[in-house]
Amino acid sequence: MIYMDNAATTLPKPQQVIDAVVYAMQNYANPSRGSYDQALDGLRCLMMARMAVADLFDCDNPMNVAFTQNATHALNIAIGGISGHVVTTASSHNSVLRPLYKRGDFSVVPLDKKGVLNLEWFERSITDNTEAVVISHASNLTGNVVDINAVGEICKNKGVKLIIDAAQTAGLIPISMKQTGASAICFSGHKSLYGPQGTGGIVLGNGYVPKQIIVGGSGSESFSQTHPTVMPDALEAGTQNAHGIAGLLAGINYINELDGQAFAKADRLARQFANGIKDIPNVILYGDLDAPLRTPVVTINIEGINSSDVAAILAEKYQIGVRAGAHCAPLMHKTLGTQKTGAVRFSFSHFNDEQQISLAIQAVKQIALTGGK
Repeated sequence: MIYMDNAATTLPKPQQVIDAVVYAMQNYANPSRGSYDQALDGLRCLMMARMAVADLFDCDNPMNVAFTQNATHALNIAIGGISGHVVTTASSHNSVLRPLYKRGDFSVVPLDKKGVLNLEWFERSITDNTEAVVISHASNLTGNVVDINAVGEICKNKGVKLIIDAAQTAGLIPISMKQTGASAICFSGHKSLYGPQGTGGIVLGNGYVPKQIIVGGSGSESFSQTHPTVMPDALEAGTQNAHGIAGLLAGINYINELDGQAFAKADRLARQFANGIKDIPNVILYGDLDAPLRTPVVTINIEGINSSDVAAILAEKYQIGVRAGAHCAPLMHKTLGTQKTGAVRFSFSHFNDEQQISLAIQAVKQIALTGGK
């Protein structure tokens, strides 16, 4: 199988990540719950991972890093701490939209026909009652990237909190907590950080500590009837996924060692693929494909063929794995006019190569010219 669904989860995982998880499962006991070697080793691993995450997002205090199940979990925590009006955009994933629908009192900034955010529209949407902006750094559907430093500057000038959904960009495109002035950055561990599934986190800034969603065992203040309010214990009730976090740490170290080469290669392959299919009859491409900075995602439709059928043909006939459907991004699909058809998303990593890109181009061409027959 030629794997081209890396925006969902990266595959394969580096051997270093696999080795770290196996080692942790064989050697780490419950972190913060014992004074013997195996428990202390687990605790050290978690601390090293906090430091790596803090460094990744240019955060001075590693104790402001809390680990979660995934970016969805982190976003629910971050949004749950906001009581006032919220502004988001039509590029938001359901991990942002559903918590907002549940709580109410929010506005959605529309996008242009390519799914690009107009910063003037965005700035005008912030009112005197707005408490926070929740924004996706990049769309999981189009690969469009928001100028997050410009967004941060607007939020600073307006005096509102900035919560960043970095699920699609962590490990690909740097985000600085200092430059953006973010109150929270929420990230996924299993995408371009190459960690295991079931890992993610939230990084807090500007003194923001959201209300606790889950309380319970903390390994500290155990005789108190209330959960600790000091980070990271405040947001980490119960036993942490030490095995997964060990893998996440290995993934971050792996990405750091590549020093931008992983993104550079994936970006080059994505642009090669887009250029190879853009002139094929019946193929429709979405997003701002000419933008100098974007994630390695190319989303298409083929006229006359349902997106799920295209994905099935790619898998069964060409052994190419992609993602079709709604991608948990309903407002972006409405923006692009694909809410009824869905779309086919190809997403690349540095583990892909030029030969695979050529095969994918030929597969799309044959499906488009033959109607999938």
